[in-house]
Amino acid sequence: MVSTVYAITLVVMALIAAVFCFVIVNSKKVETDYSSVTKKWYGVRGKWFFFLLTLGVIITYLSLSPFPIPDQKKGYQENEYQVVKVDSYQWYWTMTPNTVEAGKPVTFLVTSGDVNHGFGIYDENLELLGQTQAMPGYTNKLIHTFDKPGKYKILCLEYCGVAHHAMITELTVK
Repeated sequence: MVSTVYAITLVVMALIAAVFCFVIVNSKKVETDYSSVTKKWYGVRGKWFFFLLTLGVIITYLSLSPFPIPDQKKGYQENEYQVVKVDSYQWYWTMTPNTVEAGKPVTFLVTSGDVNHGFGIYDENLELLGQTQAMPGYTNKLIHTFDKPGKYKILCLEYCGVAHHAMITELTVK
């Protein structure tokens, strides 16, 4: 699917480059009567707009289907989801529990006790897997399913004070 969207993008970019080249090559020609050209291309302009609009909608649908982020508004049930409550403070995290099972969806209920923090989950290669904001007086929900066991780092993504860089904890996935 990704290679198809990539190929379509390359073809569209080549077409746009060809149009630019055509305009550059033909810009040196002097034409005194523009009425025939104007009449012809004003008709093409509307069709070209609808073609590009349709193409944009199709490419957007193909690149977002299936949508890569789980439905965050879905309710969670104890037997379906593992629930981890996350509280953030300057400059540490508290997670209850801090161990979850792989292959089963985890709902992180994230809040803050003081200032805004960015809750980011990283794998062993330090690639960001999911993130949400931790805000005082509000609980954000992040749903993520861990594919494999291991230790995952939780880092703060928003500058929260002088010890922001030390705001790190680990989540164990069994």
